[in-house]
Amino acid sequence: MTGAKTHDDMSPGLLRVMERARRSPDERQFSLAYLIDVEALKRAYRRIRKNAAVGVDGVTKEMYGQDLEKNLSDLHDRLRAMQYRHQPIRRVHIPKDKSRTRPIGISCLEDKIVQGALTEILGAIYEKDFLDGSFGFRPRRSAHDALRALYRAVREGGANVIFEADVTSFFDTVHRRTMLEMLEERIADKSFMRLVGKCLHVGVLDGQVFTRPEEGTVQGSIISPMLGNIYLHNVLDKWFEEQVKPRLKGKATLIRYCDDFIIGFERMDDAERVKGVLNKRFEKYHLSLHPDKTRLIDFRRPPLDQRGGKGPGNFDFLGFTVYWRRNSRGAGWHVASKTRKARLAQAIKNAYDFCRSQRHKPVTVQHKALVSRIRGHLVYFGVNDNQRSLKALVYWSGRAWHKWLNRRSQRARLSWDRFNDLVKDYPLPRPKVYINLWTSP
Repeated sequence: MTGAKTHDDMSPGLLRVMERARRSPDERQFSLAYLIDVEALKRAYRRIRKNAAVGVDGVTKEMYGQDLEKNLSDLHDRLRAMQYRHQPIRRVHIPKDKSRTRPIGISCLEDKIVQGALTEILGAIYEKDFLDGSFGFRPRRSAHDALRALYRAVREGGANVIFEADVTSFFDTVHRRTMLEMLEERIADKSFMRLVGKCLHVGVLDGQVFTRPEEGTVQGSIISPMLGNIYLHNVLDKWFEEQVKPRLKGKATLIRYCDDFIIGFERMDDAERVKGVLNKRFEKYHLSLHPDKTRLIDFRRPPLDQRGGKGPGNFDFLGFTVYWRRNSRGAGWHVASKTRKARLAQAIKNAYDFCRSQRHKPVTVQHKALVSRIRGHLVYFGVNDNQRSLKALVYWSGRAWHKWLNRRSQRARLSWDRFNDLVKDYPLPRPKVYINLWTSP
């Protein structure tokens, strides 16, 4: 899920750092850089996916691992001698929806290793600081746990009003000086901070165009989620818990997954007050909320006698649309989640494009890859009440596969009867509920 460390696989030095951070949360850590030894670099290397995209130097994990001990020893020597230089990040653009793309930064493998080692140490320091409402890129926490927390807040009457927020280009607008000042509140090791600075102040190669952004932390780099969590922990989480909640009249719950967050309120007047001050709070830290995607939603449970199959309000969170759904048996309503419409459309389009691009490969190869793609979607979106969306993806994926198999030959037509016989031997995944959002993890 996150690559974050657990107690069982931490080095003794990291455990001591974690214990000091827990015991003395207001004290600064003075000795951290020594923890980035060859073993730490090796752990970071092992956490990198085998098929991870390559950076500007074209070096894959397999290539680097062919002489791993020598490469890591050389990297460690350069780190100790302060001769390490972070290479430019390769930027790619992946589809976000019909009209937009999301820029992702891909570091060179050696830079990923250094970022991973830094992230490991930052996690040991800050994991005890992060609050219960923070779920993104933390050990043993997932997006589904965030949804479970939302369901629990609704059941307990603490989410009658939902504040749906969208931070505009969060990773691109993180203020670096402020970020480093936040880190310096807990870290006094200048060598460690110098390495973090190298990961922040890095050039970007977008095609043939090289730029050196003045602000932000590159989305897609290994260290960015940790830095984003630290930034928003200080900007939002602590402020909301320590300064906002004590002043409210009713219950309130903040649920955040990295830069994606919602706030549930028991009372509308509390929600309106917080909405009025949140923009100013974010502006203080060089962030902004998207005006068209930030809103308050009346999310009170519909009355028992209300006619119609849906409740009055809904909102998007973590790829899902959350809404009120009438109980299938008996009277009443319950909270439900379904795949967000744009996300489902994009998944269907991706399946279509994949089938077209792979149509000339052997059926066995196509089937294995297509099943893997579909199953990955089903495992994440396979939650209660979402069977209709899951079935739609499988159905349209099957239609796309038939269409492009049928076009492989201009002479032999693939009828539906023949395709259905083929699917008996090469079945597509069956939609099912993988995640029960009504139970504890």
